[in-house]
Amino acid sequence: MRPRWWSACSRPSPSRSWSWACRWKACARRSTSNAAWSCCRAAARRSRLSVEDAGGSLPLRSEEDIVASRQKVRVLTQQLKFSLVDQTKMVTAASELSRNTVVHGGGGEMRWQLVDDGLRRGLRLLFEDTGPGIPDTRLALTDGWTSGKGMGLGLPGSKRLVHEFELQSVPGQGTRVSILRWK
Repeated sequence: MRPRWWSACSRPSPSRSWSWACRWKACARRSTSNAAWSCCRAAARRSRLSVEDAGGSLPLRSEEDIVASRQKVRVLTQQLKFSLVDQTKMVTAASELSRNTVVHGGGGEMRWQLVDDGLRRGLRLLFEDTGPGIPDTRLALTDGWTSGKGMGLGLPGSKRLVHEFELQSVPGQGTRVSILRWK
């Protein structure tokens, strides 16, 4: 049998509004009422995405930038509470598209935007470069086609990992790839 009183920070079962990290003095012995957990709920609200994270961009010029883009996407998907599988799918797609931007496009930029349509939340990523472009986008989305020495699975694989995929390319002007995954 559980005692009637316990520390608010040692709540018996985790929930979205509870954190082991909460050690505020105000969390000392309290009753089992919902009011007892108000400091924990406040901490959870503060850990949600801030307005600054609603959108932004990262340059893609080197291997280090590719790693940084993967790390940023991982953080954003975690903050959006994506499942581990969905996080991995989005990070994998972002990694491949970042690499394409650096290797084939000569560098560019990754932009992100949090999307909310009222019923669901998602993450949109936009990869842009001013490289040579892709002459035949339909062919580029075919498994096995490659313009270099790769296996030709990057673009079609990325398309399978997300809910929305849009590829725009003009030879000589660059490429723009937009992906979106909903939670």
